[in-house]
Amino acid sequence: MTTARSLERFLPDEAATTQLGEDLAMAVRPGDVFLLDGDLGAGKSTLARGLIRALVGDPVHEVPSPTFTLVQSYDTPVPVHHFDLYRLSSSEELEELGFDEAVNSGVALVEWPERATDAMPATSLRIAFQHEGDGRRITITGDGPALDRIGRSLAMRDFLVASAWGDAHRTRFIGDASARSYETVTLEGHAPLVLMNSPRLVLGPPVHDGKPYAEIAHTAQTVAAFAAIDRALAAGGVTVPGIVAQDLDQGFLLLEHLGSGAFLDPAGKPFAERYAAAAELLAMIHGKHWGDRLEAASGVIHQVPPFDRDALMIEVDLLPAWYVPAVTGAPASDALRDGYHAAWNAVFDRLADKQYGLVLRDYHSPNIIWRGDRQGHDRLGIVDFQDALIGPVAYDVASLAMDARVTLSPDIERSTVDAYVAARYAAGSFDEAAFREAYAIMAAQRNSKILGIFVRLDRRDGKPQYLRHLPRIRDYLHRALSHPALAELRDFYRDNRLLEEF
Repeated sequence: MTTARSLERFLPDEAATTQLGEDLAMAVRPGDVFLLDGDLGAGKSTLARGLIRALVGDPVHEVPSPTFTLVQSYDTPVPVHHFDLYRLSSSEELEELGFDEAVNSGVALVEWPERATDAMPATSLRIAFQHEGDGRRITITGDGPALDRIGRSLAMRDFLVASAWGDAHRTRFIGDASARSYETVTLEGHAPLVLMNSPRLVLGPPVHDGKPYAEIAHTAQTVAAFAAIDRALAAGGVTVPGIVAQDLDQGFLLLEHLGSGAFLDPAGKPFAERYAAAAELLAMIHGKHWGDRLEAASGVIHQVPPFDRDALMIEVDLLPAWYVPAVTGAPASDALRDGYHAAWNAVFDRLADKQYGLVLRDYHSPNIIWRGDRQGHDRLGIVDFQDALIGPVAYDVASLAMDARVTLSPDIERSTVDAYVAARYAAGSFDEAAFREAYAIMAAQRNSKILGIFVRLDRRDGKPQYLRHLPRIRDYLHRALSHPALAELRDFYRDNRLLEEF
């Protein structure tokens, strides 16, 4: 039997109550149920309005009381259903109001929950309001992931307070496929900032030699990796978000907002010249020497891991682990895995004499901000590089020229790679043949990994939207495998039907 936990906040006025609603809005997920418990005038409706308006993105959005309708629903990014059960005569009426469907599809805010106590889910969080002087004290009681999320959101507000941004408004910002999340924070008289929420990585079960996947793949485990690489890149002349404030222990960063300029036109077509500019920036980065011990804060050193054989192999292993079962309906056989490893080991042997350096690892359009009003390399703002490694630099070129979320034609791929090659030649001596072989190897490695990741996001994490990218990734993989150095690997993929659709 679990023991309920509690979070407390003193709210001196209505503005603070509205702000708490905003803080809750940043943490809610479908299935959350909040039981609002307090006397008339205690602030329940004010809190509900603050939460709903934050999700709508409009601080003056009309939020009528559900006193007479009993429920008001809002088509927000996370749907919200606001219930007032004061006039409810029995719990059975909840079914007529569509309570179960509302909870399954979104968030339920329930005023006067005591009218239907037996019908409230066991996972509900109770928010109790009590008058205290001229303000009110609220106590949030419950257990499980929902309370953990709320607690972290309140800690983020405390971080903003400590950073002199306590009165800032928070709005949801598009995140990625990881556990990290981002918000835009705005404060009158200041340029907007980005609030990064990067909790310590939770390592999964052992997958090989007693180690979890993230440890073998050298995935960043704390936000210190981002802070260290950010500072190093900035010192090296790369435009990255300036760090306004940081709490490395909790995993919070307050960052400069670099803008929102995209690599696609309004019709969704890529700007070839922007990809070329991004390739030229990569050439500059790859032409520099970067240490593998980088400072995140005074006395806090991040050791940049190597993109070693184990990391390369555990990533391509995602294809037989997830993609093959999706295609065949059965786990990959031991014989297929053994042959797959042998084929890839032979390919990885060819990387031994190729150029190594800082690999940003996720250098593609979602993580590159186009700043058309700037000049030179400053036109490109780079984000999401905390998983950087020291390894074959051709990986980043493959990540850009075979953009996982954007269909780049062979012509744009070619012009992007050619821009990189030209910039490397302009900076000094450059072994183009060795680079192009490494490019093909790393493109095949990355796209094999992504096929597995996108299926895993669907099958394990309930994110089917990633499946729409699979045809593009298969096409990229075909292109990479066409290099003569990959002939044997190409034959293995063909003979074992590793690129079939499902």
